[in-house]
Amino acid sequence: MEPDIRIFENPLALAKDFAREIYQLALDHQQENKMMNIALSGGNTPTVLFNILASEYSSSMPWASIHFFWVDERCVSPVQADSNYRMSLESLLSKIVIPADNIHRIRGEAKPELEVQRYASEINSIVPKENLLPRFDLIILGLGEDGHTASIFPNQMGILQSDNICEMASHPQSGQQRISLTGKVINSATWIVFIATGNNKSRIVHSVLKEKKRFFPASHIHPIQGKLSWFLDRSAASRL
Repeated sequence: MEPDIRIFENPLALAKDFAREIYQLALDHQQENKMMNIALSGGNTPTVLFNILASEYSSSMPWASIHFFWVDERCVSPVQADSNYRMSLESLLSKIVIPADNIHRIRGEAKPELEVQRYASEINSIVPKENLLPRFDLIILGLGEDGHTASIFPNQMGILQSDNICEMASHPQSGQQRISLTGKVINSATWIVFIATGNNKSRIVHSVLKEKKRFFPASHIHPIQGKLSWFLDRSAASRL
């Protein structure tokens, strides 16, 4: 199945549209008395979305019905500037009223070989399973200029096929350790959304979506029984 590709005038328009979709999805889950499990990505791209959710939906979103997880995390303290959790906390979580038990961060300060097991256990205890894999309702992904997504880099493609829920990874240049959801868990989600903005992402967006080059990890993200969407601004989509 071909992905759903949506192109917006700018990152703000993209964020506003996506926020409306998340809001409606959360309401649907609330009406069905279901919890909604979302895995967030890090980096700068989702910040606009998080700010919109915090500013425009702080009082209307059924936050108590949402559990937040993370797609990946750098192995750093949560107070460090490059912590994905810190970015989410500053732009979203600190600005809304949500039960503390609904926030499930990856403990980047812990020993990674132990944290991959602990975090997998936490996911297993909360996220419903399908075909023996956790099935998130929504996974938000970013896209690196090298084609990586989550912390699955081109030189660590094995994480795509791992049978584990989480794996340790390392940045190809810096060697910084990370913890990431695996490809099988990502592909088991109900809805996977890539967000890519800016002209610097246009080349890799073209390579993944049009040329379908298989040596990029992002090219291997295809939900088994779910929906795949790409939310792009005009700059990121300029080569399509």
